[in-house]
Order: sequence, then structure tokens, then C-alpha cells
Amino acid sequence: MQTSVSVPEGRGKGVGLGLALLSAVAFGGSGVAAKPLIEAGLDPLHVVWLRVAGAALVMAPLAVRHRGLLRRHPALLAGFGLLAVAGVQACYFAAISRIPVGVALLVEYLAPALVLGWVRFVQRRPVTRAAAVGVVLAVGGLACVVEVWAGLGFDALGLLLALGAACCQVGYFVLSDQGSDAGDEAPDPLGVIAFGLLIGAAVLTVIARPWSMDWSVLAGSAHMDGTPVAAGLLVGWVVLIATVLAYGTGVLAVRRLSPQVAGVVACLEAVIATVLAWFLLGEHLSAPQIIGGAVVLAGAFIAQSSAPAKGSDRPVARGGPDRELSSPGTAA
Repeated sequence: MQTSVSVPEGRGKGVGLGLALLSAVAFGGSGVAAKPLIEAGLDPLHVVWLRVAGAALVMAPLAVRHRGLLRRHPALLAGFGLLAVAGVQACYFAAISRIPVGVALLVEYLAPALVLGWVRFVQRRPVTRAAAVGVVLAVGGLACVVEVWAGLGFDALGLLLALGAACCQVGYFVLSDQGSDAGDEAPDPLGVIAFGLLIGAAVLTVIARPWSMDWSVLAGSAHMDGTPVAAGLLVGWVVLIATVLAYGTGVLAVRRLSPQVAGVVACLEAVIATVLAWFLLGEHLSAPQIIGGAVVLAGAFIAQSSAPAKGSDRPVARGGPDRELSSPGTAA
């Protein structure tokens, strides 16, 4: 039995975990900064456009530097721009305009469990009892978060939008890992992010029609639980911290870890966002919702932490000796 890890490998994993944690913190503050802008009069899609277009402008020099990616990996760049950038952000911001930030994030972070569905049904790798239990826990916790016993107390469209964000986030984790085993031939992660943001901004420009936006809102103030904050400051936070820093550290983390492990750490975003929304926006969740949120995160953690390391040929999850749900003969 191997009991030690080489120093470079261990150090690389430690750096990856640190990057994943920083990404979770950065992403976690996006809803708290964006919701006051929406409540000040901006359409959710306009806030998304400001976020993505501003970040694309910042990252444009990197896109020029890595322009060869357009020729070598057009499908990867298009998928990242449409799903990981435009899809996730549009669905999430539209969701928080209708339901609390914490609830939207908890629904969105069913994504780590959905990654297991991708692994099992698309990649056709075996999923074992531990993974299945994790998914069941996550779904049960979600039922508590939305208080299904109260007749679905939250806006149904808001919940569907949050689920849409969860599906798009699966694409974020899967696409961020593409080419990570190709060594020197792997697409540069910062170049992928830069082109993804440019493509996402182009798509959102058509959808959001920013020329119809009330630009005067940006010159005024928005309110965080009654406290006025400059709208320009909130936009700067959403662009630089919650987008450029968040995507950069997130993709680098997935490259050093795996979509499964990075997904587990990313679940902390839901906790961070819920706590920030509680203190800065006054969005208090009930005791059953808090318990349900903890169960969602626990389920995602159980499902994903049992996944193998990158390059492993054993099943995705193991619930004990000889307890796989399907034969390991199809493992990658």
C-alpha cells in the first residue's frame, strides 16, 4: 500500500486546493454584489453583460497572445463561452432576481452531483453506492431548502433558472479539465478563459441588448440592506474579483485536481454566498433551509470525494469492498 506522495505532486495538489478555495470565495461574492444592482433598476441580463463584457475587456490581451487556440480548439472555446460563461451567469443572475441568493446557490451546487451523472451515463464509468447515496442526500437536502412541504414556497421559474445554472456549471467543470493530461500540448487555461469570456460577451450582447440599459444607474448608488454603496464599485467587484479572479483560479484548480475534487471545494461557494447574503443583504434562511443546505453540501461532498484521482482506473466511487453498482470493466 502506498503511504506517501512525492513532494512535487503533494505541493501541486496543495496549490490546487488553495486555488479552488480562492475561486469559491471570489465566486461566492458575485450574487451579493449583483443583487443590489438588480434591485436598483438594472435587468439581470444587463448585469450579466456588464460582468462578462468587463471581464472580457480585461482578458482581451491574453486572447490575442493565445490566438492560436481558435484554430486548434474551436469547439472547446465555444463550449466554454456558451456554457461556463454565458449560461451559468445568465441563469444564476436571473434566478437571484426571483429567489434568495443562498437558495439559488444551493440549487446550483447540485452540479457536483450532476457531474457524477455525466461520468456514469456519458463517460460510462461505474458509479458505486457511496456516489448514489451522496446524490440522494443532495436531492433530499434540496427539498428542505425549497420547503416542498409548504407547496413550493419559492418562485418555480427562479428554481428552474437555478437548476439551469447547475447544468451549465457541469459544463464548466468538465470543459475546464479538457486537455489537462496533454502535457505541453494542453490548451493554455488563461487563454481558454479569455476566449470564453469574449464568446460569452458576444452572445450576451445579442441577448441582453445593452443599448437599452438604464446607464444612469451606474452613476448612482445601490443599497445593501439599506446601506448605500456606489454602483460602480459593485460593478468593479463583480468584474475583477467575481469573474476574472474567480474563473482564473477556478480553471487552474481543476487542471491541478480534477472536476470531481474541484467540485467538492467549490461547494463552499454556496456557504460563503449564504453567509454574505445573511449579513450584507439581510436574507435570513429558516432552520429547515439551513439544515437542508448542509445536507446538500454533505451529499455533494460524499458523492464527489469518493471519485478517483486523475488517471485512476478504479471505479468513480466505492461504498466498501465489492460494492460497486456496476461492473468496473467499463472504467476509463
